[in-house]
Amino acid sequence: MTVIIAGGHGKIAQLLERRLADAGQEVVGIIRNPDHAADLEKAGAKALVLDLESIDAETLAKHLQGADAVVFAAGGGAKSGAERKMTVDRDGAILLADAAEKAGVDRYVIISAMSVDGFDVEKSTLPVDDNDDAAVWEVYRRAKSEADADIRSRDFDWTIVRPGALTDDAGTGQITTGATVDRGEIPRADVAEIVATAILEGTAVRTQFEVISGETPISDALAEIKY
Repeated sequence: MTVIIAGGHGKIAQLLERRLADAGQEVVGIIRNPDHAADLEKAGAKALVLDLESIDAETLAKHLQGADAVVFAAGGGAKSGAERKMTVDRDGAILLADAAEKAGVDRYVIISAMSVDGFDVEKSTLPVDDNDDAAVWEVYRRAKSEADADIRSRDFDWTIVRPGALTDDAGTGQITTGATVDRGEIPRADVAEIVATAILEGTAVRTQFEVISGETPISDALAEIKY
């Protein structure tokens, strides 16, 4: 199986790359900065250097030919301004979906965020002062919500993972999922395991769910999801 991950240098992405590589899969990480290629190689992935903010769907689709699944783990980053929340977190996810459809890739997993659908419409309207953290946060929520809505409209086998607050703690392998769940934390390692399990076991197809740490083994939780 070949899995291509957008945002290949992110913390979750590198954990996912190692997990998939250790499972014997071919993994490709999309990165913008060629200096990050060595880190991907250490994680067991090949680096594909391109910029999701400047490439078109037709060109990207050529790079996705032959892939079995794509993962959107990219983001503008904590220090990026409001505009890049839209051009990366929303438009990048939609671009990857467009390219996946053109390339015939029918498995798409996106890492979203909890509670994004309740964004403040007025505060999330550009232009936004990038020094206004609350307004930028609402733009981020809007970007994620609109990206997820686009993915849900597609005919391919999508999965939308909406984790709670992310930590760098060791993974527990135990989670709680739901259409909505109480606020809580989850290690990035467990989010990576969720994505890997969904792809490798073919579970949680055409589902969207929030997730935090819990008491149910990841494989069991994903097999039971109906949201």
